[in-house]
Amino acid sequence: MRSAIRRTTSSTSVRIHSASKRAFNSINVINVKFQQVMSNVEEAVTEGELAALLDNETNITAYAGYEPSGELHLGHLLTAYKLLDLQSVGVDVIVLLADLHAYMNEKGTMDQIRDWADHYQKCFSALGLAEGTRFVRGSDYQLEPEYTRLILKLARHTTLNRARRSMDEVSRNAEDPVVSQMIYPLMQTADIGYLNIDIAVGGIDQRKIHMLAREELHSMGFKSPVCVHTPILLGLDANKMSSSRDNIVAIGDSAESIKKKIQSAYCPPRTAEDNPLLQLYRYYVFPQFKQVELERPQRYGGPICYEDFSTLELDYAVGKLHPLDLKNGAATYIERIIGPIRSALRSD
Repeated sequence: MRSAIRRTTSSTSVRIHSASKRAFNSINVINVKFQQVMSNVEEAVTEGELAALLDNETNITAYAGYEPSGELHLGHLLTAYKLLDLQSVGVDVIVLLADLHAYMNEKGTMDQIRDWADHYQKCFSALGLAEGTRFVRGSDYQLEPEYTRLILKLARHTTLNRARRSMDEVSRNAEDPVVSQMIYPLMQTADIGYLNIDIAVGGIDQRKIHMLAREELHSMGFKSPVCVHTPILLGLDANKMSSSRDNIVAIGDSAESIKKKIQSAYCPPRTAEDNPLLQLYRYYVFPQFKQVELERPQRYGGPICYEDFSTLELDYAVGKLHPLDLKNGAATYIERIIGPIRSALRSD
């Protein structure tokens, strides 16, 4: 009898151990997914909701919207990389080419904006957002009666001051806005509900609009979206990255142009804070390359290899790396990121 009991106990122990191992592995998978999505993110609203979504839900949909106006540049790629992260952990991705948004935000004529939308889609596809990504034009659905009714409902629930505050960070002519720019945040909120979005991705400048969506959509029977915000990076002159300042690296820039721009960029020695060159390494280079090798003359130590950003940042802060080391390396690796996109556009 005791022998039988021992065998039964041993069998039970094996089953418990196997169940615990499966649970542990499941937790590890969820942690990996969460960390992947949270890498290089300014904030998630909320982290708990994001973790629960990745843990419990299937058929999750994330989106980011882009106003098709002007040359696509590195600033746009930050949210595109986050969409790729989400796609890599099994999330369905929608790229909204917000042509009507761009028109209402005074970014050009509809014909001009349509041309830019075509260009953006080709760029994102060349970056890797091709297979499995759903590209949507705003004008495909934003003129439908159901969508219009949703806008009108939101208009009844949103004060003029709230709409204006929501647009402060993203509008053109923010000090003297036109009425269309007050409708803009209502449309972005409606997009999230209409497209049945679980995770809204955008720069931190989208935060006020996303908070409007979280508050209002829930009261109208839609899901309250989890919001993932990427940082707003500095341009090469240490001011806010902007096409109008010409302090960006654009997708269409040649290798020579990229090198020239980076060589003239702001990069004070031994200074890590608010250094646009270090931001290039943190947000673009290291997420794409497992090892980063910087070429240096032998008299200054010769080539040096890094596997993580924090070590490179520390070496620069203590003077082990010269600004020219950073600039030469950044020009090489940014070209390795942009070059294939540029080549794909030319071949197309």
